[in-house]
Amino acid sequence: MAGNLTIDALKAAVSGGEIDTVLTCIVDMQGRLMGKRFHAQHFLDSAWEETHCCNYLLATDLEMYTVEGYASTSWQSGYGDYVMKPDLSTLRYVPWLEGTAMVLCDVLDHHTHQDVPHSPRAMLKKQIARLAEKGLSPMMATELEFFLFEQSFEEMRKSGYRDLQPISGYNEDYHILQTTKEEDVMRPVRNHLFHAGIPVENTKGEAEAGQEELNIKYSPALNCADFHTISKHAVKEIAWAKGRSASFLAKWDKGRVGSSSHVHQSLWNDDGENVFCDQNGEHGMSATMRSYMAGLIKYAPEYTFFLAPYINSYKRFQKGTFAPTKTVWSVDNRTAGFRLCGEGTKALRVECRIGGSDLNPYLALAVQIAAGLKGLEEKLELAPAASGDIYEASSAGEVPHSLREARHLMNGSAFLREALGDAVVDHYVRAADWEIEEFDRAVTDYEIARGFERA
Repeated sequence: MAGNLTIDALKAAVSGGEIDTVLTCIVDMQGRLMGKRFHAQHFLDSAWEETHCCNYLLATDLEMYTVEGYASTSWQSGYGDYVMKPDLSTLRYVPWLEGTAMVLCDVLDHHTHQDVPHSPRAMLKKQIARLAEKGLSPMMATELEFFLFEQSFEEMRKSGYRDLQPISGYNEDYHILQTTKEEDVMRPVRNHLFHAGIPVENTKGEAEAGQEELNIKYSPALNCADFHTISKHAVKEIAWAKGRSASFLAKWDKGRVGSSSHVHQSLWNDDGENVFCDQNGEHGMSATMRSYMAGLIKYAPEYTFFLAPYINSYKRFQKGTFAPTKTVWSVDNRTAGFRLCGEGTKALRVECRIGGSDLNPYLALAVQIAAGLKGLEEKLELAPAASGDIYEASSAGEVPHSLREARHLMNGSAFLREALGDAVVDHYVRAADWEIEEFDRAVTDYEIARGFERA
């Protein structure tokens, strides 16, 4: 069970006055928690079975604007309801909020009570089910990188997001002294998440001033995405409570490295064995792993939108920043888009390094499983490992250079349309179009400073 609270335990906690509020949440397109705060007794009386939300929640942008052009909902259709169906296996304590529990919900059609196909959680569950038909289960982990800032969210907003001050003054990668200074935020992050049933392993300083990384134990794919989403939310709330702010923007400053969300993955059989392992194979890799990885690499440009969903996401892909620019694999080499980890051990896995900290984990995991499955179905051959400084590999495949390019590749992808369905792909193409349209209307500080006098 992904959560750490049963319905019977919740009843006891409510009766004893320990819990009075239940957060009942869906995950939106951007990977955020949206939902309602129930009085705990009402949740136990009826809402544990289902509640409702407006169907615009899966058709908005970061600003919660009601974007036109979606087939699933619109002003013309009246913006009706979705059913929020609590997944009681995700019920958990929320230790950083007083008297609070949380449950994640699946999003169902109001009339049919079937999964809404473009719901992020449903998209991941569909790909997990496809693997299950082959007797395989995906085990995955995501790394969460983010920046901590001295100012609060409110101070940042009132300043127009100018003069942003990271919580430290120098690169703190693995730095114990500097991260000690940040323990007023990061210690509660680790402990509260652990007590919420999320198997936190560690936190560390990352490769920039004020940059942090949170690592969570390898787990089944749906748990992994749930853990990621709740943890990201918790980091923001805990930082806010301490008068600080945390940002998962992929690239907040042109002179600093961006933040990533690397995805580690392997496939396991019903006997609990890692089927990526073959002690007789090169680097200990099985034929299954090689074909799966070949699919990940072949289709990476087509699914990059789901790893980098915004205009800003593509500012991160720069030479010499540990963010990859090439879609090749290498053995324990952080300049490649895909890194073989755990060579020769039972922990053998592949790490996708393309995704940024702004990704939605359900979507990112779903499309990678789909690509790996396609590699298995096509029995793809894995190219030899690249080596050296892969930023300089002129013949290697490229990560898309912009959201516009990634949107075009997603829209034309027969692989994605087969795996996800035309309606789902079209839904996310519209999301990409809106991000591009909005940015094309914007006038940036860069344009004004560059051309105000000299143009």
